[in-house]
Amino acid sequence: MTLGNLIFLFRTNISRQHLASFAACPYTCFMEYIVLFGLVIFIFILLNWFIRWKAYGQKESVQKKAQQARKKAAEKGFVVNCPLCNTVLLPGENLISRVYRPMTVPDQLCTISGCPHCYPVPEAGIKRRCPVCGKEVPLEEGHLTARLFNYADGKKHVVVTGCTECCKRSAK
Repeated sequence: MTLGNLIFLFRTNISRQHLASFAACPYTCFMEYIVLFGLVIFIFILLNWFIRWKAYGQKESVQKKAQQARKKAAEKGFVVNCPLCNTVLLPGENLISRVYRPMTVPDQLCTISGCPHCYPVPEAGIKRRCPVCGKEVPLEEGHLTARLFNYADGKKHVVVTGCTECCKRSAK
């Protein structure tokens, strides 16, 4: 036997093996597709879980940072109370109010609807009371009326003059 004959026999033997594997391919290929599909689904689920876990970790870290900032502000005395519910407002919590024009005058009309604790939905056990008359301020159509003083050095000062219950006029 020559080297050429050996190579020919080797090639024909490999070709027969390939033909035999291709004959069994409908079942083998189908199983390969099922395994491949399963791997794609597994990777998709793993990626989804990782993204949610990462987002959950970010929410926790943001909450921890906010809590630390609140503690530092309380220690330094940078806290303000809501005039309606008297809840302590920490950094990041603002009053919901409207300031009316003109903006260039030092004395402006202002209405205060509340804070995140008492407006638009009051938390449990919180009552909205007017600091002037002591009456309960209704949630719908109820607010405090105030004067906003803009000082030349950039500071602002608010004086509450009453609420919607105080300012109701008797029907004539």
